[in-house]
Amino acid sequence: MKKIFLTAAGFAMLCRINAYAQVMKADTAKKVFSLAEPTSTADNSGYQTKPLRIEEVNLVSSYYLQNGNHSAVTGGIGTEHVTDLSNGINLKLVWTGPGQHKNTIDAGLGFDHHTSASQAFINKSGASSTGGSRIYPSVDWTSENEKKGTSFGVGTYISSEYNYRSIGADLHFSAKTANKMGEFGVKLQGYFDQVRLIYPSEFIPTSTTTTTGGATVVTTASGRTSTLSADGSETKSSIPSSPRNTYSASFSYSQIINPRLQIMFLADVVTQNGYLSLPFHRVYFNTGRDTIEHLPSSRFKLPLGFRANYFLGDRIIIRTYYRFYTDNWGTHSNTINLEVPVKISPFFSIAPFYRYYDQTAAKYFAPYEAHAPTDTYYTSNYEYAQFHANFFGAGIRLSPPKGVAGWQSLHELELRYGRYQQTTGLASNVVSLSLGFK
Repeated sequence: MKKIFLTAAGFAMLCRINAYAQVMKADTAKKVFSLAEPTSTADNSGYQTKPLRIEEVNLVSSYYLQNGNHSAVTGGIGTEHVTDLSNGINLKLVWTGPGQHKNTIDAGLGFDHHTSASQAFINKSGASSTGGSRIYPSVDWTSENEKKGTSFGVGTYISSEYNYRSIGADLHFSAKTANKMGEFGVKLQGYFDQVRLIYPSEFIPTSTTTTTGGATVVTTASGRTSTLSADGSETKSSIPSSPRNTYSASFSYSQIINPRLQIMFLADVVTQNGYLSLPFHRVYFNTGRDTIEHLPSSRFKLPLGFRANYFLGDRIIIRTYYRFYTDNWGTHSNTINLEVPVKISPFFSIAPFYRYYDQTAAKYFAPYEAHAPTDTYYTSNYEYAQFHANFFGAGIRLSPPKGVAGWQSLHELELRYGRYQQTTGLASNVVSLSLGFK
């Protein structure tokens, strides 16, 4: 289910176009701190400081619907029906500090709820829960020296759902070239996750009860313990979990070629180690016997990308993107993306887009009842299968000078729809609404 969450939330964030609001300074002799209306104060060191203000607020909501017949929960067969409702808010806070450094805090909070028909079959009787929720706050601080063209920042991220917990942190730095036409950026990230060991029902032992020194310990089928002491007090443990760590280094270089053409090169180096399988994903051998997914405890990924934006006159922008991906599990992929925003009027635009994706199968993948019991590693999760995919749709954006529907604070509205199709039969639809406030 984690993949589905990222797909829906990632599309929602893609739908948001950042628009930096212009806030006029208050004409007042009294220096009053305000989050809504900034004032400027001077000190004896010769620079101007500006207090903290809210520069931008974005609300994003998306609905995701998926169908297919290759569920990993049931060994590569069965329903992949999923619905996901995702909502998020992002606040951008800005102030100017010593040395005329522009400081920005991006604070976000996301929440989504999903229903998944296949989740019911973690228990063979179909009695498992078919829904779940996830919450994911994040905070990022960036300090920019506009005179030197450099910036530095740190960020943190937390995601929590029933079977998966993740904590992340990053450091990022950028520097512009002497003529300010180019910019180099680097970002170092680490994610430290815990996968809860929720197994299919047929692999869970029955509950056991032991008595030691007057204390009764009950170990449930999931591995959770409940201890009843002689004095009547009771303590309960959580479901056991296993760690999964991800480390990445992202590098980028952007260059303004001329007033119409901008390009960017991107490269990532990603390593993962720990428990990279999911315990509730089944695999059926060619003998008919089933087991749980088993994958290596380490993985190396190398994505390389190129982006080019061309301004075709005053009304049309051509945005292109290509990415090549490879990893040591045998998967290689290509992504080609094209988006063409067209400005119908100064305040209304439409942006059709298309993305093509293809990948080879990981060497540990095989479909239902195709693995042999002698295989060292095995999965029937079609995330690792060979397939081609198309993703297409369009977005509309409104940004009238007097605000959307005459509401001055609502400076931007964007609505997007996308349709995704895989050659495996997986298909999905996603609708996203973004509201920008200043």
